[in-house]
Amino acid sequence: MRIIALIFCSLIAFTSVAQKQVQLNMSKEEMMAKRKEIQETINQTERELEQLKGDKKATLGQLRALQNKLAERQNLIANINEEMSEIDNTIKSSSKEVDNLKQKLGQLKTRYAQSIRYAYETRSSYDMLAFLFSSHDFNDAMRRMKYLKKFREFRKQQVDQIHTTQDQLQHKIGVLSTQKKEKDQLLNSQEEQKQKLLNETNQTNAVMQELKGKESELMKNIEKNKIIARRVDKYINMVIEREIAKATKLAEEEEAKRKKEEQKNAKPPEKAGTEVVPNNNPTGNNNVPVTPRSKAPRAEAKPLLLTPTDIALANNFEGNKGKLYWPVEKGVITDHFGVHPHPVEHQVMINNSGIDIQTSPNASVKAVFEGTVTTVATIEGVKMVLIKHGDYFTVYNNLASASVSSGQHVSTNQSIGVVANNDEGEPTIKFSIYKAGKKGATNLNPELWIGKAR
Repeated sequence: MRIIALIFCSLIAFTSVAQKQVQLNMSKEEMMAKRKEIQETINQTERELEQLKGDKKATLGQLRALQNKLAERQNLIANINEEMSEIDNTIKSSSKEVDNLKQKLGQLKTRYAQSIRYAYETRSSYDMLAFLFSSHDFNDAMRRMKYLKKFREFRKQQVDQIHTTQDQLQHKIGVLSTQKKEKDQLLNSQEEQKQKLLNETNQTNAVMQELKGKESELMKNIEKNKIIARRVDKYINMVIEREIAKATKLAEEEEAKRKKEEQKNAKPPEKAGTEVVPNNNPTGNNNVPVTPRSKAPRAEAKPLLLTPTDIALANNFEGNKGKLYWPVEKGVITDHFGVHPHPVEHQVMINNSGIDIQTSPNASVKAVFEGTVTTVATIEGVKMVLIKHGDYFTVYNNLASASVSSGQHVSTNQSIGVVANNDEGEPTIKFSIYKAGKKGATNLNPELWIGKAR
């Protein structure tokens, strides 16, 4: 029973260690995947910066790309630190297991030495026979024979346990050595990333200083871009409000038509203002006039969600939040959503209704989800496309050309045009998402809706 209990405890301990190791491996794999993802983002930014090397002038696009790369580099270093912390914990656990296995191996060897000494002391055949023939009866002799057999088996088990423990110890020492090598590699990678971070910080500061020397020009561009942004936002809101008004008018016409059909098909009442209903009355008068029932008011439909198709499209769009395609195949977000300081003139606040994505020259712009093109317009010399997805709208601004037209249905990831260069000559698209409501359109943060860059 004691042997069975020891085996059972050993199995439980082994299972627990195995489960813990699986959890550590999963965490390690996740962190490695995250490190790979961050590195790919940095590589993409470096590719975008490489395309701008021909222009010797410092630009806001370069500065934003460098700042993004700095942020990603810091994320990468933080991720490496997490991996190193995890490996440190694993090394501590493995070291403890090695110490326990060494202690266990020492105990097993001590016990085996004791059993060998006992066997040596009772090694002669005479002693064995004397042990058997000194039995009180036959049953006692059988018990003694079983004892000798068990003793031999016990010694064999001791040898097997020693070999097994030695194998476990060697394996764990190998794992520990591998973990220490991984830590050394991460330390080297950390130092390499820190050096790159320092170089990129110096490069960013140099671009920043060069741009600060053009303060008056920057302020003019900031004011000009603010005016353009207000015009574009006003136009977008006007288009969405127009779509809401069109849908509301259509809904009212459909409701008026329905009421007219109901009145046409309704039977005339027997008396004006009364309704005759059966009634079990003891006086025999079974027809008692009552006040007519009023019908429950119809639920008011949401704007732009008047058909099952519109509702399904909006639900599918909303259900893909965080997983929508990017509007370009490859790119880097150079300006984020919402109110934030200008990258050079920090006292000036920028309010971006969407996100700016810097991409490759002549890159194809694609619909992030299926829908219907509501508008293709040219504002400030560049084209803009609005696509309706139920009561959601996606806006693709700063296109050199558009390959779709108003009223056209587009599918997910379908090309709708080609990206144009911004004022600084960098291929950049401004992407926005709106949701229509009874009181107009609401800006949404596109970074919460699009998935990872492909």
